[in-house]
Amino acid sequence: PDMYPGNCWAFKGSQGYLVVRLSMKIYLTAFTVEHIPKTLSPTGNITSAPRNFSVYGLDDEYQEEGKLLGQYVYDQGGEPLQMFPVMEKSENAFQIVELRIFSNWGHAEYTCLYRFRVHGKP
Repeated sequence: PDMYPGNCWAFKGSQGYLVVRLSMKIYLTAFTVEHIPKTLSPTGNITSAPRNFSVYGLDDEYQEEGKLLGQYVYDQGGEPLQMFPVMEKSENAFQIVELRIFSNWGHAEYTCLYRFRVHGKP
């Protein structure tokens, strides 16, 4: 609900995934990832921020491999809120979206995800 240091979804290590069910099927256009800025970090760095990630559209929660919508890099030196357009266009609308994080910016113990937003048209 807020962007205070530590108020994040943290997972062990540098790889993890999050699956989100939207209220309805939408034609996806973009995704937003948000992390606290370095200036708010108690350590002065944001090594726990996601780095390399992909986003997939799924037809149902049991689908193992969804439709790849894009591969992205969150820039730790950029703005805290970063928007990423869908790179692999799809004719399908999706209600389930999977965020797969492959690496962070160097934190050995955990990765923090503050906000992940999905944008699109009904």
